[in-house]
Amino acid sequence: MAPQRARRSNLAVPGSSPKMLEKAKGLPADQVFMDIEDAVAPIAKPEARKNIVAALNEGGYEGKTRVVRVNDWTTQWTYADVVEVVEGAGANLDCIMLPKVQTADQVVALDLLLTQIEKSNGLEVGRIGIEAQIENALGLINVDAIAQASPRVETIIFGPADFMASINMKSLVVGEQPPGYDVGDAYHYILMRILMAARAYDKQAIDGPYLAIKDLDGYRRVAGRSAALGFDGKWVLHPDQVAAANEVFSPKQEDYDHAELILDAYDYYTSAAGGAKGAVMLGDEMIDEASRKMAIVIAAKGRAAGMQRTRAFEKPEA
Repeated sequence: MAPQRARRSNLAVPGSSPKMLEKAKGLPADQVFMDIEDAVAPIAKPEARKNIVAALNEGGYEGKTRVVRVNDWTTQWTYADVVEVVEGAGANLDCIMLPKVQTADQVVALDLLLTQIEKSNGLEVGRIGIEAQIENALGLINVDAIAQASPRVETIIFGPADFMASINMKSLVVGEQPPGYDVGDAYHYILMRILMAARAYDKQAIDGPYLAIKDLDGYRRVAGRSAALGFDGKWVLHPDQVAAANEVFSPKQEDYDHAELILDAYDYYTSAAGGAKGAVMLGDEMIDEASRKMAIVIAAKGRAAGMQRTRAFEKPEA
């Protein structure tokens, strides 16, 4: 698995608020995305761009993935969002998040525009990534093509609110579900569809926001569902959600240690020095190539989260 950025917690910050842009610097979120789209009123978008450029150039986001969510291609703002932000602060920007992606062509268009700006401003071509947000039925239908539309694509993101509106799913309103109906059932297909596309093309899969920001138990429950499926992280809309996201999407210390132990042991036992064995016992557990693949996933998540192992593999005495 290729090295990937830690994105357990993806903090949304409105670009129209210099105060919140400043506060985000001190929060332990893996990713900060500065929003010019839904969180910013139309009249405030030009000023939001300027605030974001200033914040990125001022710095203070060390250790965080720095992302800007622009407006989608059906609006009149997208071109100006991308040009002003990337020309003004491209050297201090990691990714552009493109919302409401419906076709691969929309990703290609952003890729081409980024390349033009990078070349004309002396920036490293291809360094700025793309995060594609799936928020409607057409986007989900085309998610495989979207995931492979550009080598810049790093993540596929689920946008639940707009998606539910796009398919007229009224039954998901809290308190209005039919008796015995589990809201999670409705999301399962969508989440798995996004996850399969992401994994097929070596991208990360990110779950969208939980709007009841004061309900931390509810946040943990919903985040736990997507983490159990295999998602890499989830949006956070409030500082109180950051710690919950980081915890839910990190492996437990014992699981991380065990994964690293499996990788070291398998590497040794399959070598000539270890007897070139394909399947061996590690304590009471048999490990083989399938074990190695599962361990790679857990170890990669732990490393991305900055975890340190507490157990070392000890080679057997000759």
